[in-house]
Amino acid sequence: MNIAIAFLALNLIILIHEFGHFIVAKLFGIKVDEFSLFVGPKIFSFKKGETTYSLRLIPILAYVKLEGEEEASDSERSFGRKPVWKRAAVISAGPIMNLLLAIVLLTAVFTISGYSSTGIKTVEVNSPASSSELLPGDKLIEYAGHKIFTPEDYLQFLYVSKGVPAQILVDRNGKQITTEIVPDIYPAEQRYLFGFTVESATGEASNLIAEISKGMPAEEAGLKAGDRIIRLNDTQVVSIEGINSYMKDFEGGEVRLALIRDGVEITINITPRKISISESYYTGIDFDMVKGNIFNAAGHSFVYAASVVRSVVNSLVWLIKGDVGLKDMMGPVGMVSTIGAVVEQSRTSFATLLTNLFSITAMFSIALGATNLIPFPALDGNKLLLLGIEAIRKKPIPPEKEAVISMIGFILLIILAIFTFYNDIARIILGR
Repeated sequence: MNIAIAFLALNLIILIHEFGHFIVAKLFGIKVDEFSLFVGPKIFSFKKGETTYSLRLIPILAYVKLEGEEEASDSERSFGRKPVWKRAAVISAGPIMNLLLAIVLLTAVFTISGYSSTGIKTVEVNSPASSSELLPGDKLIEYAGHKIFTPEDYLQFLYVSKGVPAQILVDRNGKQITTEIVPDIYPAEQRYLFGFTVESATGEASNLIAEISKGMPAEEAGLKAGDRIIRLNDTQVVSIEGINSYMKDFEGGEVRLALIRDGVEITINITPRKISISESYYTGIDFDMVKGNIFNAAGHSFVYAASVVRSVVNSLVWLIKGDVGLKDMMGPVGMVSTIGAVVEQSRTSFATLLTNLFSITAMFSIALGATNLIPFPALDGNKLLLLGIEAIRKKPIPPEKEAVISMIGFILLIILAIFTFYNDIARIILGR
């Protein structure tokens, strides 16, 4: 069931993308020869008007076949005979529809559950943030010269900069203040882990379980999202810092883990597993949650979407510079696995399932739309680039040259697809 829901979510993203191309092509009078759900051999089809609607065998992707897009056509209604601006609108419509889908889903999520703002809720005592004289109520504006739209931006720039000291700009009661923060760096190491994540990196929700990792001791011992960890053996813990501090010196064996579940204290015996973990960074900041109405939720949806679009562009730059590795790339298999995991970990209530599913689907929808606008051969962005060149030259690119560009792009995309497929499988099966 989880995989089925994940496939539906991923294919919804792709279907909405292709529907954008389809509806704008129809609007401009371009003949649409076929609208296909999935790819591969045709299972069945029907024709309505001039368009064939088909279902194909391989249950992923979708496509729209426009008259005169890939082949020569003398029809006045062919794609190639339309003005550059109309063709650009048709091509842009796919990514734009992905962004609009994400805005709708995120507005629902933020209306129901609220969202994290860039306002600082708490500053941990004796943390890097307290040493930098940051205060609750400060609003984060920039980190290391980068504009911060969401807390996710802050964490992203913190990790990509590998925790080096950074200038941080905040708004304090209408006045902008600049200070330097020196993150604590926890080196890569092997550590005993339970296999859960917590609601917050700091503060009172940092010992509250948010998600359980599949196949890890926490799942095997029956821990659940919403459990609050209060004691490890005889050591009381009130935050993730306390849990990490205890586990740092842990040498293996069984742990008597005490937790609060539905107001009742429960003790569970659990044997943590030794896992290799990456280098991590800590600053001691916890951000405010905002609960509002549909209007400010919609406003924040646009801000969040802009943040994700920027992260796609940044990720490409970081990949070229070597700040992130190819192993971090994710393909369709990884997306389905991630969405499936979200579904599996959201069984506490239907509302939780829906908000988590909407959230991850929206993120992937934005990422797909933004990635498609990159001027890489065979992507929408490359088609827009060629149309831009055509507008400047006042004549189209020779078809044979465009065909060569498309073929090169297709080959590169196949290679990339194979690589991401290997990455996804290695990540799922081998835990890499």
